[in-house]
Amino acid sequence: MMDSICEKYNDVLAKIKTACGKAGRNPNEVMLVAVSKTVGVEEISKAIECGCIHFGENRVQDLLLKKAIFRDKAHFHMIGHLQTNKVRSIIGKTELIHSVDSMRLLEEIQHRAAAAGIVQDILIQVDVSGEETKFGASYEEMQEMITANEKNENVRIKGLMTMAPYTEDPEKVRWVFRKLKALQVDTRTKTFYNTNMEYTSMGMSNDFEVAVEEGADIVRVGSAIFHETH
Repeated sequence: MMDSICEKYNDVLAKIKTACGKAGRNPNEVMLVAVSKTVGVEEISKAIECGCIHFGENRVQDLLLKKAIFRDKAHFHMIGHLQTNKVRSIIGKTELIHSVDSMRLLEEIQHRAAAAGIVQDILIQVDVSGEETKFGASYEEMQEMITANEKNENVRIKGLMTMAPYTEDPEKVRWVFRKLKALQVDTRTKTFYNTNMEYTSMGMSNDFEVAVEEGADIVRVGSAIFHETH
């Protein structure tokens, strides 16, 4: 199984390269975050040996545990829904919080980051597809959060994140990625303090190639790297 992690990791990198070729992009512009929420320390160690340095976790306690084990060997991203009562624990311990989806959460991050004396990088999670089961801010809420963050000295908005509906045919969700990229580009035309729109985090194991073709700067890939194919 361990050898297959390297094979699968390299296969994902190759697919990113191919997708970038189709879109006329540089593969070095795409960050691969290996979603490690369902795997243990041994699998993460192997992925690090294969060259992976970015990992995504859904639960605060798992992120903190793995961060403590691997320290400077890897960067851990918070990609799952973040509750306000967990913010204090994670401030300064995560490379990037992908899932900031409300004004209340934004303000709690500012409060805790200020208390810790750091600047926390975040992405705003946008519910592009309008699915009731998905977390995420609406377009209007996104704009309100970006405007409100101009007064926050300790939070830096680095871009946007979305989750497309799961489908066997990724072409059916291409529009989701295209729309998030358009939101990023549109916001870049305006000037906001503490916002630079560097990243769009979009695309997972079943649809990351389409996401890259549509301009994804970060893809979050788990099962295509860690899980055995049965």
